[in-house]
Amino acid sequence: MSNETNPEVEATVESTPSFGEMLSQYEQSHSHRTGEGNKQLKGNVVSVTADSVFVDIGYKTEGVLPLTAFATDAEPVKPGDSLLVSVKGRNEEGYYELSKLKVEQPKDWESLEEAFAAKAIISGTVTGVVKGGLTVDVGVRAFMPGSRSGARDATDLEKLVGQQIRCRITKLDVDDEDVVVDRRSVVEEEERSTKEQRLAEVREGETFSGTVRSLAAYGAFIDLGGVDGLLHIGEISWARVNKVEEVLSVGQTVDVKVLKIDPENRRISLSMKQLLPHPWDTVPEKYVQGQRIRGIVTRTTDFGAFVELEPGVEGMVHLSEMSWAKKVRKADDMVKVGETVEAVILGINVAERRISLGLKQTLGDPWVEAADRFAPGSIVEGPISSFTKFGAFVQVAEGVEGMVHISEITADKRLNHPQDVLRNGQVVQAKVLEFDKEKRQLRLSIKQMVPTGAEEFFAEHHVGDLVTGRVIEATGERGRVELGEGVIASCRFAAEAPATEQSTNSSLDLSALTTLLNAKWKGGPTASSQKTESVNAGQIRSFRIVRLESELKEIELELA
Repeated sequence: MSNETNPEVEATVESTPSFGEMLSQYEQSHSHRTGEGNKQLKGNVVSVTADSVFVDIGYKTEGVLPLTAFATDAEPVKPGDSLLVSVKGRNEEGYYELSKLKVEQPKDWESLEEAFAAKAIISGTVTGVVKGGLTVDVGVRAFMPGSRSGARDATDLEKLVGQQIRCRITKLDVDDEDVVVDRRSVVEEEERSTKEQRLAEVREGETFSGTVRSLAAYGAFIDLGGVDGLLHIGEISWARVNKVEEVLSVGQTVDVKVLKIDPENRRISLSMKQLLPHPWDTVPEKYVQGQRIRGIVTRTTDFGAFVELEPGVEGMVHLSEMSWAKKVRKADDMVKVGETVEAVILGINVAERRISLGLKQTLGDPWVEAADRFAPGSIVEGPISSFTKFGAFVQVAEGVEGMVHISEITADKRLNHPQDVLRNGQVVQAKVLEFDKEKRQLRLSIKQMVPTGAEEFFAEHHVGDLVTGRVIEATGERGRVELGEGVIASCRFAAEAPATEQSTNSSLDLSALTTLLNAKWKGGPTASSQKTESVNAGQIRSFRIVRLESELKEIELELA
């Protein structure tokens, strides 16, 4: 092979541009065409992704539009559609950034006046930060107040420098060359348009992946891609959530289900827990009546306390099921929120998703053993625990109370209220009248613990004793005789008998008579009992005891 250089080849190589020169020419071409971004070009849609639309605009590289630019279109964009677009610049991936709107940058004051009159959207470039806002090149130098920039803070304001924006002219003074523009209203319009479009796309029952935008005490707002939905705190988890921030954080991606859409108020209700299996589905397999469980008290109410058996499954303990020993008026007196308690399942209603629990059942039922301890006729002792208008309750054992009716408190007088003679906490003795295990009722009597006049009479007298009494009823040969307070006897009358004392008036001083009778039936007849006459009601006579039946409380007399 010859080492000589061929001049024709050298000429050919030298005439071929290098790669660097080709790239330079391409960049010059690109720069030239990008400078024509204010002109509208006709393009064809080549593909549509989840968030972008790619358009062939006749350049070596395709242009790209955000999918949100088509939010207000009647028909969804699809490959093959023709569009009129403007080139705004190039993004980091090398694609041309396009604008679907015909947005031109005015070239003279006449163009500015036309745009101002039409309230048209124009294009401008942010050139710098000044006091109170930004300077914008819209063909002339314009001022944009910071409050109308759409930026949230000074950092966002600085990020706008060098960017091409869309805005409206809000003030135009040609003589003073004073131009004020507004970007915020344009951004808000675009957001509303995107939100309306997204709201129309969302359907109840659908599942979306969203981003937690903000947190509140009552829930979280989730960005569904241009429209927000409210995830209420009660819809985050089947378990009770006390604070939203303990479960969610801003920027977190979550899957949610659309529960309800309110188009009029533009509200969307979301749920996370509805995407999870409901814990009540397995309740019949895990829990049965009579089962002893452990759970955490989640909250208390006026009527009881709620206990979490597992996340999403709660049972309720009614006040009446908290203690055998006392009447619980506040659940907080027995349990505290966050406390772990042991309880017994009293009932399960799967259809209504309710579980009834009892705390006192874990301690045993005192009424089971009470039947042997409190048989009728036995004597009990305990403090007065409470009152009603018809009686008083006496605590005779832990968890067992007996009721003393007002008529069984005293025999001395008629009471208007039990507290006329009793006080709360007073320890009393009582006789058991009745015990009902099924109804959990124990009837007591206090007055039957005090001996009566009849009992005293039977203890002090025998058959054959002479006593004095007042005839209260006389019918032929038989009648009834009062021997003392509460002591009544039957009597056989003869035709005549010695009289001890005759009453001419059947209306006697009963208190004096009682004293007299008490003295006479203990001491026998007086010396003045020798008169004889027929027996009449009201007479005080001498009698002899012919029969005494203490158990039957029966006394029979004859005239002495």
